[in-house]
Amino acid sequence: MRGSLADRLGHRIHVVQGEQHVTDDAETVLITLLGSCVAACMRDPLAGIGGMNHFLLPGGRSQNFDTQAQRHAVHAMELLVNALLSRGARRERLECKLFGGARLIDGLTDIGRQNADFAEGFLAAEGIRHVGGSLRGEHGRKIQFWPVSGRARQSLMERENLQVFDAERRIRPVAPPESDGAVELF
Repeated sequence: MRGSLADRLGHRIHVVQGEQHVTDDAETVLITLLGSCVAACMRDPLAGIGGMNHFLLPGGRSQNFDTQAQRHAVHAMELLVNALLSRGARRERLECKLFGGARLIDGLTDIGRQNADFAEGFLAAEGIRHVGGSLRGEHGRKIQFWPVSGRARQSLMERENLQVFDAERRIRPVAPPESDGAVELF
């Protein structure tokens, strides 16, 4: 046998709502559970570095996002991009897979669609290649992402098993810090 099960699985890091993680360790797998939230799995294939975030737009009053709601999601995406750039990634080489954005509760505003639309729009506006993933639908997802290779695995969750997302429904996204107008460029 070639080592223990833990050795063969590598390092497992769980990324929860409001967090992001970046690594250049080829043995690391980033894991998250998604309902209406979105995870961006981003990497620079030449630098051999990648990461994942997990975010949820706050609110959900209408299909038109208000500026405050978008600030939360922009903040989450910028944290991931900046963490990659600070570790040697180059913006022009970044590629991203997007997952999540499910509609889990019938009859309410489709916050999952808003999250998915925002993530796709952010990548387009920033010139980051969208190379795959799985957005929208009616199923929660378990995502595993190997950030160095770019490999991703998705397991869909049945709607009957959605109690795991009860916490997601209660948690409000973390507010971005107040800005003094300073910008840090890499």
